[in-house]
Amino acid sequence: MPAKSKAQQKAAGAALSAKRGESKSGALKGASRQMFESMSESQLDELASTKRKGKPEYVGDGKKAAAKASAKRAIKSRPRAATKTKSRAKKTVNKAPPRKTAKSKRTRQ
Repeated sequence: MPAKSKAQQKAAGAALSAKRGESKSGALKGASRQMFESMSESQLDELASTKRKGKPEYVGDGKKAAAKASAKRAIKSRPRAATKTKSRAKKTVNKAPPRKTAKSKRTRQ
């Protein structure tokens, strides 16, 4: 059976990698862990080999899937200028002027 979404295909790929011993099974979470425990290697291979083109990012509860997809879009559409202002703030830190010592007063007179 082919994967219904990109997220399902990615989770199957992670579970398949752990099943083959290419990655640690302890690092799996959520759907990929469930797939690892309940599916055979051939089933995982079939899900993981599904092409992602034309698949939705998430499929499931209408509200939950829509919320995840919109959150991803919001992250991708953030303006890059916001990150530049942080670095500018670091550069424009005002330092206190150096103190005048007794020597510097004598040399001026």
